[in-house]
Amino acid sequence: MGVFLSKLIGLYEIALIIRIVLSWVPHNPYNQAIRFLYKITDPILNPVRRLIPPFRGIDLSPVIVFLGLGLFKKVVAGIF
Repeated sequence: MGVFLSKLIGLYEIALIIRIVLSWVPHNPYNQAIRFLYKITDPILNPVRRLIPPFRGIDLSPVIVFLGLGLFKKVVAGIF
């Protein structure tokens, strides 16, 4: 079970990296793949954005989410 959750978190981290890269380049927000990416990452990023607003125009929410996912991964690995 721990290996499965670790792999699932790894896939989510990849989705976050793609989302971060897309924020730097022009893209079509109506593309189905991009809409799916936003749909799976927004539920985690938006609450963090409400807690920690952008600092000098830089959105730090993905960094906080990565740290949280890493901590969660270590806790899951310790349990299983």
